[in-house]
Amino acid sequence: MTTITTRTRAGRREWLSLIVLTLAVVLLAVDGTVLVLAIPAMTADLMLTSTEVLWTGDIYSFMIAGLLVTMGNLADRIGRKKLLLIGSVGFGLTSVVAAFAPNAEMLILARALLGLFGATIMPSTLSILRNIFEDPKQRASAIAVWAAGATGGAAVGPLVGGALLANFWWGSVFLINVPVMLLVVVCGITLLPESKHPAGKRIDVASAVLSVLAIVPIVYAIKHIAGHGFDVSAAVSTVLGLGAGALFVRRQRRLEHPLVDISLFRVPAFAGAVAAETIAVFAFIGLLFFFSQYLQLVRGLGPLQAGLVELPATIASMLVIAIASTVLTYLGRGRAIAISMIVSASGLALLAVAEAAPGYWLLCLALSICGLGAGLSMTLSTDAVVGAVPKERAGAASSVSETAYELGVALGIAVLGSLQNALYRAHLDLPGGLPEDVRAAFNDSLATGAAIAEQAGGKLAAIMESARHAFTGSMQVTSLIAAALLLVASGVAWRLIPSTREKEPQHDGHH
Repeated sequence: MTTITTRTRAGRREWLSLIVLTLAVVLLAVDGTVLVLAIPAMTADLMLTSTEVLWTGDIYSFMIAGLLVTMGNLADRIGRKKLLLIGSVGFGLTSVVAAFAPNAEMLILARALLGLFGATIMPSTLSILRNIFEDPKQRASAIAVWAAGATGGAAVGPLVGGALLANFWWGSVFLINVPVMLLVVVCGITLLPESKHPAGKRIDVASAVLSVLAIVPIVYAIKHIAGHGFDVSAAVSTVLGLGAGALFVRRQRRLEHPLVDISLFRVPAFAGAVAAETIAVFAFIGLLFFFSQYLQLVRGLGPLQAGLVELPATIASMLVIAIASTVLTYLGRGRAIAISMIVSASGLALLAVAEAAPGYWLLCLALSICGLGAGLSMTLSTDAVVGAVPKERAGAASSVSETAYELGVALGIAVLGSLQNALYRAHLDLPGGLPEDVRAAFNDSLATGAAIAEQAGGKLAAIMESARHAFTGSMQVTSLIAAALLLVASGVAWRLIPSTREKEPQHDGHH
């Protein structure tokens, strides 16, 4: 309960703790993208429909987004270390269930549970980091490492998946979680300090329920509209989601200890960083979810080769650790975040050109530009969020930031994924006289069409080529839309986030 009036510099124990926290984040990030390369194999094995592929992909981020705010507050109440360890154990055990899922329903359920446990881990890591690194410069460096772990983990996921799928069945992409989470638990017990909110406030259950009800129906409506058009079901879901969202905000304003401190959004740096982060992640991750399918199904690469093509994005995102503080010094936070998003947008625009070009050098260049911009914007916006709040509110603030990130992932996959599927169907030109099951398979998705084509030998080669062309066209349009959204995000960052070149003052609850 004592007030800290001086900032102590982190020592060896704190930096070792950072390794543990980053390892947990790397695994969660890997788990968000490692599935991408496994989709063709899973589709063939479990006969997933395009809708089931979307649910399998984004139910994970969807659950994290719905529960992060609640879990961030729970971490503040019961202890961040305790919740991190509980979540890590649950994550490891659920990974085994996912690996041996016999059907689509069990796989989607397991992915949902992984999201639930992931929601306990994400805010805990960032709020522990915020508490153990008090010195602003050390904290900026620590966050750069943490953010590089997240962006690098997301980028390295396909490479890990490719290596596993080259030697094992698709379930191996989940089993890799078990030894890593075991390491996090063992090291976490020894190294991590416990911290919690000094007030130890009770969690408002009604707010927790409303936060989930605000997100779930909206994403459901988006998926439903993409597959079946706008009907009564979509309308009811949309109204329910918007209504729950309005009630949630109203309740937060009235509570003495709200689940989300709405007043945080009055801080321009906080509001701008959260908004820009959501839009940027929406555009970037939403598109990349389908990029590995493009590499395998259109370019004909194996999982490991596809992962290697995406490796430049990983390397570029890692360079952020070296340049983040320099960019911040010369440009200021707002301008730096805005320019990094413009860099990502240019990378996505180049990707649209590269997708129809022969060879791979242009693809690798485009991915490198995307990775550099994404890594830099994530590092700087995360630093802006955690630096704008008192230490004791770290869990709640970081959970808002992580919710923005995961909501961006879930909505990006749902919206851009649904758009890409719709564009694929619009571009697809199938000849008459096809058996109904073949027509339905190709209309559903390129992945299901490829599974049918493989069973038929070379008889469907011409149709498969037409489907590849349609998929490429849909990817190009979606890439350009994603680039445009990133330009919008850069405008938000430029306008709302202050660009003073010196470090903004840190509000540690004392003067």
